[in-house]
Amino acid sequence: MIKEVSKPKLRSPILIAAWPGMGEVAYRSALFLREVLDFKMFAKLEAADFFKPAGVVVEKGILSLPRMPAGFFYYYKAKKQPDVILFIGEAQPPLEYGQELARAVVKFAKKNKTKIIISFAAKPESMDHRAESRAWIASTHKDIADKFKGFGANVLNEGQISGLNGLILGVGKNAGIKGICLLAEIPFYTVQIENPRANLSLLKVIDKYLNFNLNLTPLVKRAKFIESEIDKLMSYLKGESQTPPPLSDEDIDKIKKDLSTYTKLPQSVREKIEILFREARKDISKARQLKEELDHWNVYKDYEDKFLDLFKRDRRKGIH
Repeated sequence: MIKEVSKPKLRSPILIAAWPGMGEVAYRSALFLREVLDFKMFAKLEAADFFKPAGVVVEKGILSLPRMPAGFFYYYKAKKQPDVILFIGEAQPPLEYGQELARAVVKFAKKNKTKIIISFAAKPESMDHRAESRAWIASTHKDIADKFKGFGANVLNEGQISGLNGLILGVGKNAGIKGICLLAEIPFYTVQIENPRANLSLLKVIDKYLNFNLNLTPLVKRAKFIESEIDKLMSYLKGESQTPPPLSDEDIDKIKKDLSTYTKLPQSVREKIEILFREARKDISKARQLKEELDHWNVYKDYEDKFLDLFKRDRRKGIH
């Protein structure tokens, strides 16, 4: 079920676990950590037992069973602080398999002598998308809550944390591992859109707790971009008059496409993809590495025309 690529010697590690969910708050916060820190993959959770295909996929007329989502374990060795295990699941399974999957992750965490499990989640609120997102906490033990309150987080006195980002803490508690969930506020009307302000809220707390010294500037820039695009889209949908004139259908299509592409990838990944495109234009052999990167992030369709154009350029140059 869990295949280990390597067996690093970890010192009282903390597990940060995340899956996709509302506002991609948990998932994108974890991806950001993976991208900016020196995390190394050391194990893979084969999740075929928890996901059952509901159909087949068809590409260029050929059908096949879809690839089942997996989960990946990464580790980061800190100099003074406890080591960190980062688990990122590609998708959440149906409810009936959630607890079983959580047990598999917790069992592996316990095997590695994990002391604390941290998860992230979204907290939908009636708020404007430009408002600051506040961080909240819910923990398995009071001493952990007290510690995180010192980092500016508010205590969630009652409520519910749905999905695996909450369930894993309950399973962990039953297994004797302390845990805490960090929640960030997001507007109700943006639950399907990435929310960098929520990521900022959570990562500031994590940064204070683990002393990562994170550079969060990319998230600030991304928040401003997404918020401006949402403003344009909302203004159009409300039918408000504008100066200059209202957006054209082409403008709206561009906004939707830009917003979709922008919310799929961390800034660092987009920059890496652009670098690989530039390298592939000079040396077509780099196209293989570029294709692997696009497939890894499941964005090949977004870049397909641009990718295929690389080979048209080569044909124009007489390269075969």
